[in-house]
Amino acid sequence: MKLTEATEKDIPLIQDLARRSWESAYAGIISREQIEYMLENMYSEEEISNHLQNPDYHYYLISDEGNNSFEGFIGYENNYETGTTKLHRIYLVPESKGKGFGKEALSFLKDKVFESGNNRIILNVNKENSAKKFYESQGYRVYNEVVLDIGGNFVMDDYLMEYVFHK
Repeated sequence: MKLTEATEKDIPLIQDLARRSWESAYAGIISREQIEYMLENMYSEEEISNHLQNPDYHYYLISDEGNNSFEGFIGYENNYETGTTKLHRIYLVPESKGKGFGKEALSFLKDKVFESGNNRIILNVNKENSAKKFYESQGYRVYNEVVLDIGGNFVMDDYLMEYVFHK
């Protein structure tokens, strides 16, 4: 596995990976209309470009060097809150799940967060998403719940999870 920092030229690839992973990850959890709404808003060229211009926001492409293929991506923001990095996005295409890419990407994230001087990682996960168990297996724990109005008559019904570095 290799993680490569994404640039503006990678926006179409990020959009494609997002669509491929979302169509699998959220089928049966949220409506097709909500999936489309969120992809159009959260993964627009303008939105991703704005993230890439923020020095605290990082996207890394996850690739399988053996197959010379892109398997997913991770997007996170250092200093989202004091001492805290927010994992905004980690998605893998369906055929790459269960191969260790997610574990390696979270390990990579922990290293990057530690280097940044932050001591906590937070994330949101849909209450119906099986990824919650994966995060728990990697040392994350639920610390709250939230229902967020994201516009378009849609909400995100999520657990808030955290990983705290112990000194």
